[in-house]
Amino acid sequence: MAVVKIIELVGSSSTSSDDAVQQALAEARKSLRNIKAVDVVSTGLRGDNLEEWRAHVRVAFLVESVD
Repeated sequence: MAVVKIIELVGSSSTSSDDAVQQALAEARKSLRNIKAVDVVSTGLRGDNLEEWRAHVRVAFLVESVD
């Protein structure tokens, strides 16, 4: 039986909300294997001049057994 773990991340970009999602996913891929899903929880603008896009995402990945 497969077990999936979900973590939450926030990516940022000066370009777009889509790029902020891709930034979060790229960072997750550096340390996680078997990523099965990315769900975008929310996006928005942040910063003093509202110039930074942020994306709150949930990343689901398979938990590996160490048998």
